[in-house]
Amino acid sequence: MALGLDFGTTNTVVATSAGDGSRLVPFAGEGATGEIFRSALCFWEEERGWNGIAHEAGPWAIAEYLQSPLDSRFVQSFKSVAASPLFDRAQIFGRSFRFEDFGRLFLQKLVRHAAGRLDTLPPQIVVGRPVEYAGARADAALARERYDRMFAEWGREIHYVYEPLGAAFSHAARLDRPTTLLVADFGGGTTDFSVVHVAAPGAARRCRPLAAAGVGIAGDRFDKRIVDHLILPLLGKGGMYRSFDKLLEIPGGYFSEFADWSRLALMRNRRTLDELRKLQRDAIDPAPIGRMIALIEHEQGFPLYEAVGRVKRALSSAAEARFVFAGDGVAIDVPVTRRDFEDWIADDLRRIEAAMDAALAKAQLAPDAIDRVFLTGGSSLIPAIRAIFDRRFAPDRIATGGELTSIAHGLALIGCEADPAEWSV
Repeated sequence: MALGLDFGTTNTVVATSAGDGSRLVPFAGEGATGEIFRSALCFWEEERGWNGIAHEAGPWAIAEYLQSPLDSRFVQSFKSVAASPLFDRAQIFGRSFRFEDFGRLFLQKLVRHAAGRLDTLPPQIVVGRPVEYAGARADAALARERYDRMFAEWGREIHYVYEPLGAAFSHAARLDRPTTLLVADFGGGTTDFSVVHVAAPGAARRCRPLAAAGVGIAGDRFDKRIVDHLILPLLGKGGMYRSFDKLLEIPGGYFSEFADWSRLALMRNRRTLDELRKLQRDAIDPAPIGRMIALIEHEQGFPLYEAVGRVKRALSSAAEARFVFAGDGVAIDVPVTRRDFEDWIADDLRRIEAAMDAALAKAQLAPDAIDRVFLTGGSSLIPAIRAIFDRRFAPDRIATGGELTSIAHGLALIGCEADPAEWSV
């Protein structure tokens, strides 16, 4: 028996396999969202909690935040800092949390909410990892060390496998003939590609990886573009402040952090807020910085995330939508066209296409040598993403499905292979 864990930037999914196919692990209890477990944490002060701080994860983290937003800290997309040498620890209610602390606390709640289905872990555990990690100066070796510490309490050897390879194993079950397969996995933090040769059904080794490539650009980056164009101008981006006898532009680092879901909640600390208040006093126009301070102090990160997600999803099915957000002195209700959004992410799309070209080049294959393209992950539903593949491949060669679950299914199947370590990276 094996367990496959797709620990994603936005959502986490678990599947098990005993060699006869894979099954998703559902989560139980009031507020459960089936087999999808949100990759989020909520912290609040409580004497009985860990180090004086209690926590929840998944959809229950959202529920705790909504119950008492001003007395909690909501942390999401923390996978995005796994490989970042710039991230050491975060301060929450005066306590320090490293990446692996977040990870261990997250896993404890994931197991608990599985209602006994994960109390006894199988001998083989396969965890997905991106081909390329998100973040500036991403360090894969550092991410591996942090992942190892995150999973240490599970007491098992962990096999780390490229996430798109997991999706390839899952999609191979649909194929009835030898196929050269390109998998494109669009996650929250990264976009990853694998080129895989799939043998005929019944072959001793069904999937043989040929090449992989990736880029640290995906759904969260697209969100950041929306925030950058619609929110940050109201919070002081591009504004000026006085420093002695000089006029200087307000440092961009504050706006980069604000637009990063993994860092926004962590800005609610004394040092950052003191720095922003000083900027507010020195700003030519102090009101926008005041709005930023209010949004941070009043924990508006989750409502902002929800508003961005709504308009992004709406633009996948309509040519125009409204971006609506209201919170603590910031009110926006403006039309946004799909063309606007596609212009904002145009450079990101070019880098994603370049990563696909890199995977094909490593496999020494031209696009017409690909028999099948499988698109997975939430951002694969964005029309501009789909258009990349429609330009390069015949429509009848492109398949979609299992946007949130295919990777976990495939990772569990890999765990039942004769030697799962063969697939590890």
